[in-house]
Amino acid sequence: MIQKHFEDIVLKKFGFDFSPTQKLAVERFSHFFFARQEDGLFLLRGYAGTGKTSLVSAMVNALVALGYKVVLLAPTGRAAKVFSGYAGQPAFTIHKKIYRQKKADDGEGFFNLGFNGGTNTLFFIDEASMISNADMEGHFGSGCLLDDLVEFVYNGKSNRLVLVGDVAQLPPVGLNISPALELEELEAAYCLKVTQVDLTDVMRQAETSGILYNATEVRKVIGTGEEQLNLKTIGFPDVFRITGAELLEEMETCYGKYGEEETIVICRSNKRANRFNEGIRRSILYREEDFCSGDRIMIVRNNYFWGTGYEKIDFIANGDMATVVRAGRRTELYGCRFLKATLRIDGCEEEMEAWVMLDTLISDFPALSYEQSKELYRAIEADYHDVASKRKRFEKVRENEYYNALQIKFAYAVTCHKAQGGQWDAVFIDQGYVGEDMWDDEYWRWLYTAITRARERVYFINFKETFFSTQEKTD
Repeated sequence: MIQKHFEDIVLKKFGFDFSPTQKLAVERFSHFFFARQEDGLFLLRGYAGTGKTSLVSAMVNALVALGYKVVLLAPTGRAAKVFSGYAGQPAFTIHKKIYRQKKADDGEGFFNLGFNGGTNTLFFIDEASMISNADMEGHFGSGCLLDDLVEFVYNGKSNRLVLVGDVAQLPPVGLNISPALELEELEAAYCLKVTQVDLTDVMRQAETSGILYNATEVRKVIGTGEEQLNLKTIGFPDVFRITGAELLEEMETCYGKYGEEETIVICRSNKRANRFNEGIRRSILYREEDFCSGDRIMIVRNNYFWGTGYEKIDFIANGDMATVVRAGRRTELYGCRFLKATLRIDGCEEEMEAWVMLDTLISDFPALSYEQSKELYRAIEADYHDVASKRKRFEKVRENEYYNALQIKFAYAVTCHKAQGGQWDAVFIDQGYVGEDMWDDEYWRWLYTAITRARERVYFINFKETFFSTQEKTD
């Protein structure tokens, strides 16, 4: 029987005995896949330590081994890189797969929903907790990513979706839930027949991990109204409590062991991240210039201008990280400071040249504010006062290199939403000031998401002693 044969291959590729919920997931997935119900969708939810990534990898590779067509997607470039790494197959961003840019004469850089010519294909979407359905992406399709994703997949003959994610993580910005992980939302909005399985058994291999132990302790209080944590570092080789005085030495150690690209500080606000970035550059990396080659940066606003003409860069997304290969000439125009930089976007071998805006580097705001963007627009528009047509002036501004300068921040320390979808070897967690009135589900989800960004080490910086177990307080 083909289903049993498939399940045996998954078990072999998984490499361990299945837990009860893993066994159920494989059986239900096998039934879902071979039933070939065209309006079917498989929803796999799992907490950290339940073997979700290992199980998905085994299922994907079993399908590939049997010659079935699969496509792996994730909401961000870094999440796609992580997905590809653990599944051993190519993975792409959702945006790159489903959207196609309009012609240049259409103006701003809008992207239409592309045509899906694929058939009999299973689309696996990792980190589905990050997929929003709020109208926040006006340059892409309908502006609602989940709507567009479902439409794209099911417009192709006999294509289906597998959504994979962790409901304990932060939901998309501005939302209280992750709509792509809610069965009722999916069935009501899209009239699909959803098969849902929740992985809840923590794998035996995870029991010695302090990262997973502490993530599980945080996850347990979500939705309970409880305000007492029992974090623990004693007895684990991968979790540490440190003070601010110990931070620089520990970060230097991690930079030496793992490298700058695999070490990160996760903060609660852009203001805190800016302070960390400044301190790290000055006191650990000994960078005297405000911006120079070797710097790690994050793009903080989608950019549709500089990506064209490159083989693997359709557009540069908010949250993409890059290394500065060369810091070139500077100029001050329109009340802003610009620098021509050569960059290597993470996940792409190609180097690209672009103007970057230095003003956003140390701003406490996520990017240029609406008013600042309007001021920049007006200043550049004044250069085209001889163009009589308002529409033509608009097009001139939209094509201006400085108006399209990449808005960036340093990437040594970032907010948790910016880190979501990625993983690093060493993660330093700074919660800043968190009063007891802030100990709620939003905070617990923030902390859980921050902890689960780490592969090798987690450092809790200046955390309150009340968050730790009684044994730890007395030792």
